[in-house]
Amino acid sequence: MIALGRRTVMAGAVAMAVAGRAPAAAPRGMYGLIGKMRAAPGKRDELIAILLEGTGAMPGCLSYVVARDPKDADAIWVTEVWDSRESHAASLKLPAVQAAIAKGRPLIDGFDSSVETEPVGGVGLPG
Repeated sequence: MIALGRRTVMAGAVAMAVAGRAPAAAPRGMYGLIGKMRAAPGKRDELIAILLEGTGAMPGCLSYVVARDPKDADAIWVTEVWDSRESHAASLKLPAVQAAIAKGRPLIDGFDSSVETEPVGGVGLPG
């Protein structure tokens, strides 16, 4: 656990006030996933493009972020926030997502880690 001093907390509050936004409170029941996958050597950017092409219309998806790992040339981090676990499960049946999975599978060298989360709020999430 990180201990924050009063000045640090106050500085953060002032920064948010100046920016004109406060952290959004999240509705109950949101579902999150954070995972790290490994692309086949030299295929990371191709796999990233595939991961992003199937994300246009995913009902219930509040945030879907695909990121390069700057310290590992083959690693990709995916961070997702959904309005519910059920919405995430339903998304895996969408034709565009199924096509992306089929297209990307040969480029995946493995999965390093994955964790489920319960998002409680943040910038861009509903309040």
